[in-house]
Amino acid sequence: MGSDHYFSASPSSAESLRRIRVSLGGRTGEVTTAGGVFSPDHVDGGTAVLLANTPPPPPGGHLLDLGCGWGPIALSLAVQSPHATVWAVDVNDRALDLVRRNAQEWGLTNINAVRPEDVPGDVRFRGIRSNPPIRVGKNELHGLLETWLPRLDERSDAWLVVQRNLGSDSLQRWLAATFDDGHSVTRAATGRGFRVLKVRRHGAVPTGAIELP
Repeated sequence: MGSDHYFSASPSSAESLRRIRVSLGGRTGEVTTAGGVFSPDHVDGGTAVLLANTPPPPPGGHLLDLGCGWGPIALSLAVQSPHATVWAVDVNDRALDLVRRNAQEWGLTNINAVRPEDVPGDVRFRGIRSNPPIRVGKNELHGLLETWLPRLDERSDAWLVVQRNLGSDSLQRWLAATFDDGHSVTRAATGRGFRVLKVRRHGAVPTGAIELP
């Protein structure tokens, strides 16, 4: 794609719409993808590992698919948790259009496909799932995670999938060092050369017992 990356805001490459058949959240059907977005021909291997190694999402509240692409994670979350509000966030406008198109085709009314700045600042997430854009560079990636992981609600989890040879272990160490207050970082699963990392935000420390006079 030359300088036209899947994390470009407005890809200059031909749209080249295509239809693929997928199974997401226990539902099978067709979706529309296009050139200029991440993994347009199939569900990416890392995303597949993430979806296969995470528990069902919370049934309600706000859920985040960070770096949604054409929407496999967001669609899966929306199918599994129809009463939740799923935020599909990406900087790629073509990807967001595809998510909206696919959500409409699948009859999913609980997906908001928006740019990062369009998520209200007071929204807190009961769950985050992401196949983050590692190739944007370490500084950009760290800034992305430092922006969104603090928006986890208490007693809630973020699940990230990262290819082992693209620095999953060093990212795990960075996460543990950066989110060392009230969080825990663990490697939840390994498969097909990918690591699934779990970031847990713990609840407030419970108050001690009241001492009676």
